[in-house]
Amino acid sequence: MTQAQTKLVRVVTAGSVDDGKSTLIGRILHDSQALMSDQVDALSNARFSRAEEGDLDLSFVTDGLESEREQGITIDVAYRYFATPQTSFIVIDAPGHEQYTRNMVTGASNADVAIVLVDASRLHQGALKVQTRRHATIAHLLGLKVVFAVNKMDLVNWSQKVFLEVEESLKRLSRSLGITNAAIVPINARSGDNVVSKSPAASWYDGSSLLDILQSQGEGTDLSELPFRFSIQRVVRVDGHTIEAQRGYAGRIASGQIAIGDEVFVGPHRRPTKIVRIETYDQSLDRAEAGQSVTLYTEDEVDAARGDLLTRGEANYAKRVTADLCWLDDQVWDPRRRYIVQQGTSSILSRIENVLHIRDMRDLSEVRGDQALKLNDIALVQLQTQTPILADLFQDNPKTGAFILIDPDTNQTAAAGMIRGVA
Repeated sequence: MTQAQTKLVRVVTAGSVDDGKSTLIGRILHDSQALMSDQVDALSNARFSRAEEGDLDLSFVTDGLESEREQGITIDVAYRYFATPQTSFIVIDAPGHEQYTRNMVTGASNADVAIVLVDASRLHQGALKVQTRRHATIAHLLGLKVVFAVNKMDLVNWSQKVFLEVEESLKRLSRSLGITNAAIVPINARSGDNVVSKSPAASWYDGSSLLDILQSQGEGTDLSELPFRFSIQRVVRVDGHTIEAQRGYAGRIASGQIAIGDEVFVGPHRRPTKIVRIETYDQSLDRAEAGQSVTLYTEDEVDAARGDLLTRGEANYAKRVTADLCWLDDQVWDPRRRYIVQQGTSSILSRIENVLHIRDMRDLSEVRGDQALKLNDIALVQLQTQTPILADLFQDNPKTGAFILIDPDTNQTAAAGMIRGVA
């Protein structure tokens, strides 16, 4: 990264099947000269190519599995990297098929910005597909900035009328979700019109190219500026049973900063202690911050184990929280079942006490939750836990305000959750 590249933006592509997500990423990488010559040669000789004679099937840049190329759908999440003089990008290609919504949630959870693609040629009077609405909803719930890319405009002869119909539908969608200032740009990912640079094909469009819009987006939350949160992965003992024996707490700093001499609190009972040493695998530090894996030593032998939290600043714990859930399990929710809340390294038995509402993906209305949660449902629930969990709100701290629910019988991830309040 050069000195001028002062920010990193993580972008996930979303939208329905065949809206052109993989092709768009391939086009951005190709036109920004982020592809090596051997990659371009491989695209020219690729099996199962759907491109016209002499053209490259740019979707293959991210669709790395042969099964993906053969079926023409994205299955797995793919990560690609490129940079402009102003910005470095991590681009995440997420599946559009409803069956792989869980993969899309995984990709979006690591992003700052979501590009939600819409195929202009397959909509009737601007009516949006259910999966487009679902992906936009997930992106918004995850706190991402949303950019709508209206793709395949060449198939509607770059009709301004068609674009305006789609644009109005996307504005209605944005209003219903509470998305503000969403950019909406007409593009043709296959040929590159309005992707990296403006195209004369849409002389009526006076906005910026998609890449310029992405470069104007700010970075995501600076986790080091948030309150200190450290989830213990392992307790280590140094010098065995000698008189100098010490216990250290190894893990990854989820957010905030820590320095020698800082006071921290252990778990929901907030037992105080002070940090006396900070170690990595090869050196001692005076200070560490979010993202670093360290071992922390305290001035006294506190009773802490794997799954316990060390915090600084205000930290609320609760046994009941309200949370948005994306249901990811093929098995429907059974109100009698117990699930494990996995938050950081802590695993706590819980149950869904009440479903407040489920979103109807056809019109995004909130339907009373008197029915079972099923695959791909998005709902607001009340969750009760056996012991208190850290109740950081997701919008305040996306690292600790998120969790997953695990079915203890099948070990499957049942849902991804975001804490919205204390019930």
